[in-house]
Amino acid sequence: MAEITASTVNELRRKTNAGMMDCKKALTEAAGDMEAAIDILRKKGIASSAKRADREAKEGTVLAVLNADTTLGALVEVNCETDFVGKNEGFRAFVDTVAQQILNQGTTDSDLPAALAQTVPGGSLSLDEVIKAKGGEVGENIVLRRFQRFAAPANGALASYIHLGGKVGVLLEATAGKAETLASDAFKTLLKDINLHIAASSPICVGRDSVDPELVAKERAIYADSDRLKGKPAAAMEGILNGMITKFYSQVCLLEQGFVKDPDKTIAQLVEETGKALGDTITVTRFTRFALGEELKA
Repeated sequence: MAEITASTVNELRRKTNAGMMDCKKALTEAAGDMEAAIDILRKKGIASSAKRADREAKEGTVLAVLNADTTLGALVEVNCETDFVGKNEGFRAFVDTVAQQILNQGTTDSDLPAALAQTVPGGSLSLDEVIKAKGGEVGENIVLRRFQRFAAPANGALASYIHLGGKVGVLLEATAGKAETLASDAFKTLLKDINLHIAASSPICVGRDSVDPELVAKERAIYADSDRLKGKPAAAMEGILNGMITKFYSQVCLLEQGFVKDPDKTIAQLVEETGKALGDTITVTRFTRFALGEELKA
């Protein structure tokens, strides 16, 4: 019997448009055989919308929601097939409902199968089934593609930003030493400015310690074999390589990027200046950025 994993269940769900539990039951009955499971669902009439599920959902919207005291936040991407539906107010209201469900139900981080399996308050349907029902209502394949949920620590707060009407979204977390700092206008303005910067500049991480060492090694190998280093004396190569890696960090690390509103100042300097003005230390701890339809990392 083939192993029935969450990814296998999700693949069957994508192929058939059936609910998560129906897919899991069908795979169990079929001993893990994908094609046999599809046949089981078709015989039960559950996969009647399979043709719609095969259609690509590349449009839609990115949406962020926060609770009242900005200690909980969720960023979601929900896809549909056409821009017409994606811009529809009814669809956007539905995406807000999905985001609120994820925000309030306590799903850990970005566990998509767990989120889809949640029971929606007020009924017995799962979130996955509710999304499928909405797809049937509008006649398009609707998919919760991904989400990120943050719960800020006691000394932290969250901020969000949506750009271009839902094409790009950012969720940001920062901490401070004093509670009054979190409530200050200067702190809120700082987070707003950083969110705008992240949306525009697409950093991949907060600082150097978060960069994948394999990525750094790859970049270093490319630089070492570049024309710029050909013919250089061995004694000078290490210094040049280090300079090129520093430049790489300034492109991918949020704190080392030049602030979009003032490129001569890094984000790290902006954060430090604001902290000093407030008599406190402010730390940017994490962020996530979604661009609608972008290729997802493996």
